[in-house]
Amino acid sequence: MKQMRWKKDVWVFLAALVGAFACVTLIQLISGRIDGVASMVFLLAVFFISMYTDGYWWGVAGSVISVLAVNFAFRAPYFAFNFTIPENIFSGVVMLVVSFMTSTLTTRIKKQEQLRMESETEKMRANLLRAVSHDLRTPLTSIYGACSTVIDNYDSLGREQKIKLLSEACADAQWLNRMVENLLSVTRIDADGVAIQKTPTVLEELVDTVLVRFQKLHPGVPVEVKLPDDFIVIPMDSMLIQQVLTNLLENAVLHAKGMTRLTLRVFTLGQRAVFEVIDNGCGIPKERLKTLFTGTTLTQDTSSGGKHGMGIGLSVCAAIIKAHGGEIKAESTPGEGTTIRFWLETEEVDTEETEDEQ
Repeated sequence: MKQMRWKKDVWVFLAALVGAFACVTLIQLISGRIDGVASMVFLLAVFFISMYTDGYWWGVAGSVISVLAVNFAFRAPYFAFNFTIPENIFSGVVMLVVSFMTSTLTTRIKKQEQLRMESETEKMRANLLRAVSHDLRTPLTSIYGACSTVIDNYDSLGREQKIKLLSEACADAQWLNRMVENLLSVTRIDADGVAIQKTPTVLEELVDTVLVRFQKLHPGVPVEVKLPDDFIVIPMDSMLIQQVLTNLLENAVLHAKGMTRLTLRVFTLGQRAVFEVIDNGCGIPKERLKTLFTGTTLTQDTSSGGKHGMGIGLSVCAAIIKAHGGEIKAESTPGEGTTIRFWLETEEVDTEETEDEQ
């Protein structure tokens, strides 16, 4: 990461100085005069360097080189250094002051941005802890209650009652297991971006694995699958993307009240594979869509048909997709259904380019 930033700083430094030199030369060729113009153009270059590089040294180096360039090439006596002229000394001092002031300002802004991001991270961690305590307490209480009832009343309970209580305990244990998988998935994604290993994965194999896993959890829920006819290979961490698709499908089952149709659709758009999980359930209110993937939607919403709170799974999905370089969004109309859509690149994106963009 540091090497990428250093390369970016070098390119900004060179581009600003070369651009300033070319601009002043062009002005000189067109107008024949550059009185005062050269210093102003190179001053802008120093400002640009100080603004878009890290630290002070790039701006200072740009100031020194700019003073030398103006003194040597664009001020009499040409192609010779002369620092006896007060104007040359003054322009050099001004450039140094500008570089220091700009670098100080940008450093403070970057520190404030870093503090803001750290504050948001802490807020997300607090939300996650609240969600964990909320979503784990209910199934744990149910498991304890069911097991205690069977143990304390083993002889008086009938076989069907025992099976019912233990089945409920098993279902809650499965929920806890999936919650732990979600939390483990989060720990695989670090604050700087990606902590995943991408391998080429065949789309059909991925979907088949997800459907087998989903049907074990919800054997009575059919899923309509729509895949492209072409042979699609996507670089990804298949375990994490399986987690995403399973979470999205299960989220529809748990919260899309009145759902009669659940669809998993995949299609290609340029160099992207677009995944959609579509239900025709109760939909999501517009005000909740804004926080759907932030981990802050943690209500015990019995009206939506959900047994447990919703929020952790979707925030994990968003983190995983972001770590893959993709994006996830939701569209919903209350009473008509919800579509959750995300995309992945079908070709590996160069890591250096991705980090530069970030």
